[in-house]
Amino acid sequence: MAADGHSAMRSPRIREKRRRRQAEILHAALRAFREKGYYGTTLDDIAERLDVRKTALYHYFPDKEAILYECHRESLAEVDGFVKDARTQFATASEQLSHIIREHVRVMTETLEGSPLAFEVTALSDERQKEIIRARDRYERGLRKIIDQGIRDGEFRSVNSKIAVFAILGAINWIARWYQPEGSIRTPELGTEFADQLVGGLTCRPQP
Repeated sequence: MAADGHSAMRSPRIREKRRRRQAEILHAALRAFREKGYYGTTLDDIAERLDVRKTALYHYFPDKEAILYECHRESLAEVDGFVKDARTQFATASEQLSHIIREHVRVMTETLEGSPLAFEVTALSDERQKEIIRARDRYERGLRKIIDQGIRDGEFRSVNSKIAVFAILGAINWIARWYQPEGSIRTPELGTEFADQLVGGLTCRPQP
């Protein structure tokens, strides 16, 4: 009984330690994916960044695809939360959309460290692809609702909200093609600049 109680006491700490280690593996993988691409990265590359043997990774992920899948899953869960936060924290469509864009840019540059995950969905198995695409479509629908609301409220011009969302996400996803974490462009300024440019393109302007 004492041994069982001791194990029960330790289990939350063990789970937290495991969670932290998984996060370390994901961050190491993201850096490797950014530098070498998904297909050019091996498990040895990821393990080397953590100063462990490749076999140590198998305690957390069965293969490289599982790591890629978890990176996608976590990042999409994060951006999906932005839509809910924006609707509860901000009154206008332009404020909501600006918030989401700033936070999405932060995910691209900080959480994903500039890694081009958006371009690697096809590397996943069919079942995992479908799950990620469903989550991505849900996020896109949330953005479209905000833009449609902005159009109804007279904040935004009458545009095709689907095309507008594709343009916004295309611009943000393309950050992975040029962003360098060690470069001079910092995340807060980049997020603000993107929000100003992308939301400004939708905003109704007074006639001269």
